[in-house]
Parts: sequence; C-alpha cells; structure tokens
Amino acid sequence: MKITAQNIVKAINALPKTEWFEYINPNTRTQVQVGKVNLPEGPIGVLRRNPKTGEVKELSISTEMIWRVANAITPKTPINIDRVLGASYNSRSALEALLALTGEFYWCLPGRIEVVGGREEIQRGHKHLIWMPDTPHPIGVMSQHVMSNELAISEIPAQAIVYDSLIIEPDRQTIDLDIQRRHILIQVLLAEIGHFLGFRTWIARNDRGHIYHGKPIAEIAGVVSELRDEKVLQAYGDAVGAALLIDCIWFKNGRLMPAVIEVEHSTGVTSGLTRMKKFQDLAPALEGIRWVIAAPDEDREEVFRKSSSIQFQSLNTKFFPYSAIEELYSLCLRRGLSSNSINEGFLDCYMEQVPSLTGR
Repeated sequence: MKITAQNIVKAINALPKTEWFEYINPNTRTQVQVGKVNLPEGPIGVLRRNPKTGEVKELSISTEMIWRVANAITPKTPINIDRVLGASYNSRSALEALLALTGEFYWCLPGRIEVVGGREEIQRGHKHLIWMPDTPHPIGVMSQHVMSNELAISEIPAQAIVYDSLIIEPDRQTIDLDIQRRHILIQVLLAEIGHFLGFRTWIARNDRGHIYHGKPIAEIAGVVSELRDEKVLQAYGDAVGAALLIDCIWFKNGRLMPAVIEVEHSTGVTSGLTRMKKFQDLAPALEGIRWVIAAPDEDREEVFRKSSSIQFQSLNTKFFPYSAIEELYSLCLRRGLSSNSINEGFLDCYMEQVPSLTGR
C-alpha cells in the first residue's frame, strides 16, 4: 500500500476546523488548529496558539513538504518526521500532530538500536508515527501504538547511500580533502538523478576529470561534453563563459534548464550565489529555472540568511539539503523513477523555498 499527498491532505481536511489540538509531545506549550486546506495536494494552512498568552501565529505546510513525508511512509513502519524533513521545516511538528489525529496514524516509541563498543544495545525510543490503515482509531484523537519489546529500529537510515570509489586530484587551495570529496560526490549524485529524470547535466569544468567508478566524471551517462553546444545557451555566449564553473546545470529537451545548482560545502554560500546571479544577469530571457543551493542540512540557516539578501532575491533561491539529494537518489534507484513516471515538479518535493526578506 502507498499513501499520497492527496490522501494526507484529504484526511487532515476532515479534522474539525474550530478545535484546538495538543501536540504529541506533552511538553509543547502551544496548540494547533487546521486552517485553510487547498485540495487536492495542499498547501495546508494551520494556526498555532499559545494558550497562556492567547498569541496566534499562522503557518503553512507546503505541498512539497507533504509529498516528501508521503514518499517516506510505508505501512506498519515507524517514521521519524524530524529525520524525514531534515529538521528543515518550521511546521513539521504541526504536520506530525495533525497526522496523528487523522485516524490511520498512531504515535509510538520504538526501541532504538545503537552500537556501543562494538555491541548492539536497545535504548529507549524517540517519538515516531506509524501508519496503520487496517486498524484506524477515531479521528480527532491521538492514540499510541504500543510497540513489542522485540521491535526496534536502527539509527542508521534505511536509505543509506553507498558511494563507489572516487579518485581525486587534491586542489591545492582546498584544506580539507574530505570536504572536497563530499562536494564532488554530491555532484555525481545530482548527475545520476538528472539521468534518471531524462536531463542532461553539466558538471563544473574543474571537477570533470576526477575518477568515479573507474572513469572520469565527464563520461558519466548524461553528462554534457561542451556547454557551448547546448541549444538553449547558444544565444548567450557571455553566459556560457560565466557558467563553466557552476557545479551542476540540468538541461531538458534541448530548450529548458530545470535547475542551476551550486554545491556549497567548502567555499561558502555567497560565492555560489554570486556565480548564479552573474549567469542570470547575462541570460535574462531564460525562464523556468530553479536556482538552487545544495548544502549540508546543518547549513540551512546560513543558506537562508545569505540567499534572502537583497542582491540575490531575483534568484528566488531553493535549498536542496544533502539528505534530500541522497534520499531522492535512493528513491530513483529503488523505484526506477524516470521522466515517464513522474513530472518535473516532483523535484520541488525535495527542495525548500528560501523566503524573501519581505516575506519573513
């Protein structure tokens, strides 16, 4: 059985709209209420209230956020919402609470397997949700599913990515070789994802000679040989020169660019934003482009702060956390995703929109 964003939105829409609900964590001081629900796939508006002060704030649960959770759910398997979303959404706890109220979701505390000194130990579990569509409970009520003593989950993600060998020529300006390696491996995953989705991928000129899986990155399936040969850029000679060092560019059907992506693991967010902004300024007529910063999950706040600066607001930047890139790559492998099975908008499930300064 599979659950979709439509299923989730429909179920939340069935909750009482005038009732304030508690969160799963009893220590949470605020309450949540369902606001405007946009069928069939969201977004979902919610209200959060501090019952002591009466202060009410509005939140939005995006369509992309709902789809990302839906893609991670399987029946009778505990799911940690914080881990799925990489702690990158302010409204994640509200979504978790509303799901637990819908009837088919229970909250649970599965044991947690940890490896200590080479031995496996089961520790007290963290809060999870579990989808049990065959045994629903009344809607509007949170119910705990008591886990058996034998059931525990590993702290190691089930969708862990195993990379093939990578041989790199160290950049003399790069202090940390491990950081350079991580940067290049993310570029490789982006190229692989692009190939699954029917895109052709440009990899930055200075990264194309590194050896991955026994051959140069430039020879990976779907990687563009010469940037100047892409039809969509042939009217923008100066833009081509500005794009040569951009980490990843996706091309589609010879006339579209689904995304321009800078992987910011070592050089700082500003340098990547500056390269993308220069490219945008030199090719102003190009439309429908996602301007994306890919970075470690823990760098989200820095990405948001710098991307929302006035000089970069025309980029309307999206944040693509490393965990989401690895999750999407794993999904492509496991499910055999292709341009025939999903549309391009599916990518937005894994990217978070950076709000503008005026939108904060």
